Amino acid sequence: MANDNANGGTASEALAWTALRNAASDCGRGSRSIDPQSLRALPAGRKWTHEIAKVIFDGLMAGGLSVPAQLASRWGRFGSSLTELIIELGKVWDNPAAGRRVQYQLEQMLLDADDLAVPRRLARTLGVRVDARNPTAIELPEGIDRIYAYLMMDGQIEAVLQFGALGTVTRDHWIELIRNVVPAQRLTDSTARLAGRSTVPQEGAGVDTLNTLADEALLPTAERRSDPDSHFGKLAQLAAEARELVRSSAEPAQPPAAPRRARTTDRNDRTAFWNSYFATEDPWNYGSFYEQEKYERQLEILPAGPIGRALELACAEGHFTRQLASRVSHLTATDISAIAIERARARCSDRPNIEFGVLDFAADALPGEMDLIFCSEVLYYLDDLAELRRISRKFADALAPGGSFISAHAFVLRDNVERTGFDWNTFGAQAISETLAATEGLVLEQSIQTELYRIDRFRRLSPDDVVTEPVIDHVPIRAPIEIGVARNVIWGGARALRRDVARNERRQRIPVLMYHGVADEGPAALARFRLTPAAFASQMAWLRANGFHAINSEQLEGCIANRQPFVGRPVLITFDDGFHNFADHAWPTLRANDLTAEVFLVTDLAGESARWDAHSGPPTQLLGAGTVRRLAAEGAFFGSHMATHRAIDGLSSSDLAAELLRSRMFIERWTGRPTTAFAAPFSVTDRRLGRLARECGYRIGFGGRHGPADLDCDPIDLPRIEIRGDRSLDDFVAIVEAVLE
Repeated sequence: MANDNANGGTASEALAWTALRNAASDCGRGSRSIDPQSLRALPAGRKWTHEIAKVIFDGLMAGGLSVPAQLASRWGRFGSSLTELIIELGKVWDNPAAGRRVQYQLEQMLLDADDLAVPRRLARTLGVRVDARNPTAIELPEGIDRIYAYLMMDGQIEAVLQFGALGTVTRDHWIELIRNVVPAQRLTDSTARLAGRSTVPQEGAGVDTLNTLADEALLPTAERRSDPDSHFGKLAQLAAEARELVRSSAEPAQPPAAPRRARTTDRNDRTAFWNSYFATEDPWNYGSFYEQEKYERQLEILPAGPIGRALELACAEGHFTRQLASRVSHLTATDISAIAIERARARCSDRPNIEFGVLDFAADALPGEMDLIFCSEVLYYLDDLAELRRISRKFADALAPGGSFISAHAFVLRDNVERTGFDWNTFGAQAISETLAATEGLVLEQSIQTELYRIDRFRRLSPDDVVTEPVIDHVPIRAPIEIGVARNVIWGGARALRRDVARNERRQRIPVLMYHGVADEGPAALARFRLTPAAFASQMAWLRANGFHAINSEQLEGCIANRQPFVGRPVLITFDDGFHNFADHAWPTLRANDLTAEVFLVTDLAGESARWDAHSGPPTQLLGAGTVRRLAAEGAFFGSHMATHRAIDGLSSSDLAAELLRSRMFIERWTGRPTTAFAAPFSVTDRRLGRLARECGYRIGFGGRHGPADLDCDPIDLPRIEIRGDRSLDDFVAIVEAVLE
């Protein structure tokens, strides 16, 4: 092995591998001779852990003249000197966790080769056989924090368990473990055979053991954890310490978000429908630059000359009403909602030429002989084009000859999926304009068109009118587009609409995308883990244009737990580390595309920097608690990336549990929501993580496996697809489309 590694490294590395094997051989003979300096050139990286453990394993066999199956039983001869060797190795590397990783790996290799005929106590691991039908409590010797167990039934190994243990593993703890890994039918069959009966459970001694196991597995949690020296008792102590640390922190708790008022969906009751909108003042942010620019253009399109009588339909809270009133002699402002009318009246109280009234233009008669009618941003809500045609006739009839009808409406994808439009399940500006133009007596005179909306002025024809070609002005949108508007827009058109794929597609797997940073600059060594904002924006725009919708990990876990096929084209977008550039660049892009993401935070370092990357260049700033709080309120989700970003395979079981608990509790304090998901730092897991994570309150976990998630996945060990910063948009598309196949 040393020679194999020497071929790919330097002479000093080759000598170090040889020195390691010789030191392990000395340990196998019972010697304690250690020269740490001879090991200095050994690589400390995680990818070398198995190789280092294997060289030690081979050295032990040679020095102890032992076969693999004998090594664990001879631990008493070489265990202390070997453990000292590995500790010294960690010191040489200045990385005790790397040494602990080697210790765990080696002890697993030793126990994999052993029959556990008697318990094997190593440095950190206890190997035991456990009677799956009649388990007994096992106290942990000093220093032990991992159990390697053969579950035995009928003299055969039924299953192998490895898990982190903090204290005594009680009988009911064993029962819980056994029932998680041994099928109930298998327990039933075994018990029945021992009783000399059929495999069908019957009354009597043959099923007493099975029933006892079932009953004891359902013992109350508090009772199972009442022993302070037990595993769960120790876990409860760690939870109490984490809870006190969170409670005493300077960051205030985040109160749960106030429930949002649900809008009525009864479109038949128009009044109730619109009153539900105006239950909250200014539901469309009328004062935004985007809306005000639209108002300016509506005023620009007014006909030349004085305007006598004007009618505004759906005036809402009077924001545009106030501006229009200065351009006409008399204005009648109406809305179906009395709530909106009262706000409009208050806003325009200093304008004596305005008359307000409640009116449903779809059902009520309109006042006639109007010189001008305004009806904007409301015709989408009509039931269908037949109703639009009927009401367009009413509009024409309400105008005086030569009068103008002005309408401002947005482009909607349902009218034309190939051009930029709002993804609303209704007709839009194109259909509205065409319907008005087809109405007898109306003719289009002028149109101001942007990429998102058009403003049209129609004229009621007089008998002697001459129809001319309309004036069409194409103008840019200069005002910034706020998130509430942008998230409904698909720029450049769509290849698939969410509602269509939701109706037509069901699938067994989905892409879970793993990102890290989104920034233009950073250390060259970390380019793989960093996308430019432009590249990320292109990917999110592609997802939106192809009918994808974002879910969170809890929704993914729910589908897996219920074996419920995924509807449409869901995607789970995740970010490891919690870099502050998520807030700067990724989150605005996600919101603008009506997507969300789940960010895995390193809680002990919140607001500081990613010190684990310091060897590659200036470390990136991390999200602080206040920013996490704001993003959570805006719809982002957060999970645990542990407390310190240390790889979990080098943590003791106690430290691992403490980080899981502390991280979860801090995130819950910051967000005001339960935290159920984690992602392992460096995508590194071991066999302790999943079970400890569940015991610490998690239901969803992401480790090191690559690929799409499907309904057969273990939700505590879900795979993801890394999205690299050194790949093209075409590569991204190919990766995601492959999941759809």
